[in-house]
Amino acid sequence: MKHYIFFIFCAILALLFCPSCIREEEPDNTPVNNFETLWRIIDTQYCFHDYKVQEGCLPWNEVYAKYRPHVHDGMTSAQLFEVLCDMLSELRDGHVNLYSAADVGRYWSWHENYPSNFNDSVHQIYLGTDYRIAAGMYYKILDDNIGYIYYGSFSSGIGEGNLDEAMYYLRLCNGLIVDVRNNSGGTLTYAERLAERFTNEKRLVGYIAHKTGTGHNDFSSPETEYIEPSKGIRWQKKAVVLTNRSCYSATNTFVRDMKECPLVTIMGDRTGGGSGLPFSSELPNGWSVRFSACPMYDAGMNQIEFGIEPDTCVSLTQEDLARNKDTMIEAAREFLKR
Repeated sequence: MKHYIFFIFCAILALLFCPSCIREEEPDNTPVNNFETLWRIIDTQYCFHDYKVQEGCLPWNEVYAKYRPHVHDGMTSAQLFEVLCDMLSELRDGHVNLYSAADVGRYWSWHENYPSNFNDSVHQIYLGTDYRIAAGMYYKILDDNIGYIYYGSFSSGIGEGNLDEAMYYLRLCNGLIVDVRNNSGGTLTYAERLAERFTNEKRLVGYIAHKTGTGHNDFSSPETEYIEPSKGIRWQKKAVVLTNRSCYSATNTFVRDMKECPLVTIMGDRTGGGSGLPFSSELPNGWSVRFSACPMYDAGMNQIEFGIEPDTCVSLTQEDLARNKDTMIEAAREFLKR
């Protein structure tokens, strides 16, 4: 019995003094420490520091010098949230968000500072009431025998069966418009699944790199990205992809992929960008931050973070809107009929 008690006593001592069993102290939940933690997360894990400086953004060390004086331990949570959001907006990145229980910090100037090139009322006239719905896609045949697909969000899932049905229904059309205006992204799988309906061979569409360390330039060698031809029904005629500034994230990648398909023309406005795959982390006070962690490039190893230029620039005109006409859809129809 004495030996048994002795062993229990030793076990308790081992648990008390074993270094691996000692819990690490939680970081202090103070405004200053939350600021320092957020700045350090972005400094060591964000993927576009040098590129953003080339495009006119403030270097991250200078961002620290600009905003640190505004933070003190007597400030309220609302005041801290405002300062941190202002600091993050220096990155000009729609994938960078700060989440609290009260609000979401965001940078939306990537589309708010530009013409929308989309009108809901006029768009509804083109769709009418007889359009078909296949998961996230609305599609129909316009009166000049041009096929039309509107995909408003890649968060709306779409299966291979949906695409087979849509492609079969539109098969006799003289051309096809794929309208992704105002599609701010979603799941890359659905974007790739749609793009694969427009190629008959494996195509290099771009590259992706990953952070390998805490330095601003610590990245892996770029890895190739391809789209493979779908095993389902593929489009074999000319197609136009309509874009505007609200094409972001997965939609930006979709446009990148479609640019490599030989019968596809990108028409409209420059996309909004958003090429860095996002990652999340947490601050001591429980707020979470999302940020771009993996840069993506086009097939020529060019950055697409600030958007992709169309092959043909077209904008909505006030004259057409007054006549309930969508300038961009009409331009695509004329192009496909030539």
